[in-house]
Amino acid sequence: MKAFNLPDLGEGLAESEIVQWHVNIGDYVEVDQIVLTVETAKATVEVPAPYSGKIISRHGEAGDVIGIGSLLLEIEESAASVPSRPQTSPQKNDAATVVGTVAQDSHDINVDEFWVGSSQLEKSEHPLSAMPSARLLAQKLGVDLSTIQGSGPDGVILDKDVYNACDKQLPGTEVLKGARRTMVGAMAESHHNIAAVTITEEASLAAWQPEQDITCRLVQAIVDACKKEPALNAWFDAETMTRCLHHTVNIGIAVDSKHGLYVPVLRNADEYSTKGIRQWVDKTVAGIRERKIGREQLQHATITLSNFGAIAGIFATPVVTPPQVAIIGAGRIIEKLVLEQGKVKQAKALPLSMTFDHRACTGGEAARFMKALVDHLQQPSA
Repeated sequence: MKAFNLPDLGEGLAESEIVQWHVNIGDYVEVDQIVLTVETAKATVEVPAPYSGKIISRHGEAGDVIGIGSLLLEIEESAASVPSRPQTSPQKNDAATVVGTVAQDSHDINVDEFWVGSSQLEKSEHPLSAMPSARLLAQKLGVDLSTIQGSGPDGVILDKDVYNACDKQLPGTEVLKGARRTMVGAMAESHHNIAAVTITEEASLAAWQPEQDITCRLVQAIVDACKKEPALNAWFDAETMTRCLHHTVNIGIAVDSKHGLYVPVLRNADEYSTKGIRQWVDKTVAGIRERKIGREQLQHATITLSNFGAIAGIFATPVVTPPQVAIIGAGRIIEKLVLEQGKVKQAKALPLSMTFDHRACTGGEAARFMKALVDHLQQPSA
């Protein structure tokens, strides 16, 4: 019988959240058969079995956050079980498969055994075993380890056991997972590293034709503005003091979901028609709702759009994601009274907010970009 532990999923990701198991205890699996789906800080990943055989035990449930090396399955290996590819051979990076080589040997878990002194558990009893990280986590969350039944080998308490106990012990306390967990690090990095400045403007929609697709118009306006002022369609590296101005426009489009915020990337946005943009958005949003979005779909954005006004809000201070240097926020369309040729008229306006990294862009470049964005949006049609 062999143990299958969570392999390194690549890109320095130390932990994952179990989204769905595809096998049960007693099932027979083949080499490379998908056994579970996990969500990392980057995307959802399908994890294949490293060898074939009968599943004897399964560890972890949907929603559990697990680290690299955590025990997933114990498999009674069949005689014909042979890995489909050698461990030393390189593998293609694919969002639907595990990046790197799946370890085939069992891992010894070093645990920190210590006594828990309390009225329920005296030092004369058996010591309580827990991973060092689990003990530290329990101290931070105020969880009593003596009340936890460990799910690790020989009853070792793991991080996920502490999280589960916290959910039960402190009603209303939520352990951040998936995209929400990723957002914590991304926002902290941006706050620490970006010299953020926000500029706002309004685009009059008086010339718009009926039934205009706001998202499509915004995408097309961003493409046009990037061509006229490329300084905002760029990446900046402070360590090397270099700036990369991109010739293609890859727009990250923020999508809100019950699982958190995702920013899939519309690559080569200038090559899409209005219909093509809408089809891409609909298909991508459906994939996010089903938690079926590949890692490559979230990478290589050169500028970002957040259409928060679809929910609420007029102006905002959107947060730039490094190495990008700009993000555009579209607010809720408002009705305004305007003076035209001495007469008061009612017109719709689209509030716009753009945050840019002032280390990489000048105020003039940002203002010219915003002017180009507004001019394009004020046209009758794209």
